[in-house]
Amino acid sequence: MFQSALRLIYPPRCVSCGDMVDRDFALCASCWGQMDFIAGLVCDCCGTPLPGEDAGEPEYCDDCLARPRPWARGRAAMLYREKARSMVLAFKHGDRTELARPAADWMLRAGRPILSPGMVVAPIPLHRWRLVSRRFNQSALLSQGVAERAGFAHWPDLLVRIRKTKVQDGMGPEERFANLAGAIAVQARYRERLRGRTVLLIDDVMTSGATLSTAAEACLAAGAEEVRVLVLARVAKAS
Repeated sequence: MFQSALRLIYPPRCVSCGDMVDRDFALCASCWGQMDFIAGLVCDCCGTPLPGEDAGEPEYCDDCLARPRPWARGRAAMLYREKARSMVLAFKHGDRTELARPAADWMLRAGRPILSPGMVVAPIPLHRWRLVSRRFNQSALLSQGVAERAGFAHWPDLLVRIRKTKVQDGMGPEERFANLAGAIAVQARYRERLRGRTVLLIDDVMTSGATLSTAAEACLAAGAEEVRVLVLARVAKAS
């Protein structure tokens, strides 16, 4: 009775535009249609959409062929543009932390093909000073949601930023890789626990892959058997 009354007073609203929807933390039909969710044939390494039909064999995009990744497989839930870009920015810089809940659902749906039993889930870390200014790590909120839904162990502090890096907006791929080189490490207390494990790294947006590469390299250097990546949004052109 109380819940019914509460819904009459506060009906569920679209997490993007605020229009009424039939359940909490959902998109209305209009906003859903404007989101560039990734489906069909994708690069098996980064999740960017590819032309053609999925024949059941791994395919790779030009970026991943030109620059081999230190991780094994990857997926992305959506393309980082227009409606999706606005939502990611609201989540990341507008304190819309409630968006982590539907975002984790979208990510898990996209990431199902690369999940395997016994994986551990970890977010890309923020430097402590950036965490102080932002007050939360958006990647950690996403990784917590993905881990809970998939039933995997969540290690939110597996990785640490050992030096502050420049904001990467406007940088080209080479500048991004140079900026991130050696900036992320595995916390010492996890080194023994990490040996032989498969890690699922979580981030909000993948552009060049520099941040994920640095984090993956740190995990592998500390003894992880394999690293896979899952992001909310991929900066790429639609096929």
